Amino acid sequence: MPQRDLYDVLGVSRGASSDEIRKAYRKLAKKFHPDMNPGDRKAEDKFKEITAAHEVLSDEKKRKLYDEFGPDALRTGFDEKAADRYRQWRQHGGSPGQEVPFDLGDFETVNVGGVGNFDFGSIFGDLFGGGGRGRRRGAPVSRPGRDAEAELQVDLRDAVLGAERDLHVDGRTLRVKIPAGVTDGSRIRLSGQGGEGSNGAPAGDLYLVVRLRDQVGVRREGRDLFLELPLTIPEAAAGAEVVIPTFEGQVQLKIPPGTQSGRQLRLRGKGLPDLKGGPRGDLYAVARIVLPEDSEPLREAVKPLQDLYKTDPRAGISL
Repeated sequence: MPQRDLYDVLGVSRGASSDEIRKAYRKLAKKFHPDMNPGDRKAEDKFKEITAAHEVLSDEKKRKLYDEFGPDALRTGFDEKAADRYRQWRQHGGSPGQEVPFDLGDFETVNVGGVGNFDFGSIFGDLFGGGGRGRRRGAPVSRPGRDAEAELQVDLRDAVLGAERDLHVDGRTLRVKIPAGVTDGSRIRLSGQGGEGSNGAPAGDLYLVVRLRDQVGVRREGRDLFLELPLTIPEAAAGAEVVIPTFEGQVQLKIPPGTQSGRQLRLRGKGLPDLKGGPRGDLYAVARIVLPEDSEPLREAVKPLQDLYKTDPRAGISL
């Protein structure tokens, strides 16, 4: 998560509209995108910081929590329900810096101003990392740590091949194994990396929700991948063998004679794997015929081709 103020990261004011936030993000993302700055690690880190800031400020719910609770709202294990109860306590006379006027150790649950019974120790201990003042009477209560959830941005290459990555969470560095075949919305469980338990109780788990990054020139449909393949007129008309990239390396692909733009040429088993062990998806090379640069010789060369069309290629167009 960015350590700087998220509004400063995007260069907008706290009162910025959703449209202003979106425009600022697009401008910065275009400037620092890794594709525009190959090999520039600083630009890549800046792009990640911009993206993380936009993910919070473009979400009305997340932005509201950030505006009220600051960076605490971005921490792993932040309890929104506890925050809501704390908010109600404040609305009934409490203030963020005010000392709670009773011993939290003596009162597990308290009714405040008609809000209802809730655990002040849980709110102040879990939300802000502290505990209630005073001494708890009787045996200490053990509470398992809460499970936490965070998003993990994953490149398409890592989703296809699998990878390991360092993830920085609340001052910790976690080594995350990304299994081949994860898709958008997949969840990776890190046992014991969620909220801390109290009095010897086990920690909760951290669940990482995968968000696949789109890759320029590649489209996904389920586990199948679609790659645009530029072809010259001779290659499409007469057929050829061309070299195309896959995530495992370059392969040769045979282009049949008479290939039309839009034709899909399949490379079996070169798409996304299946996490459950099912068949792997395919990679489709989608033919796109490219003309040479305009010139008089080109115009003269293609004139005889017009007589080869047996039907009008636009005959079936209608609205």
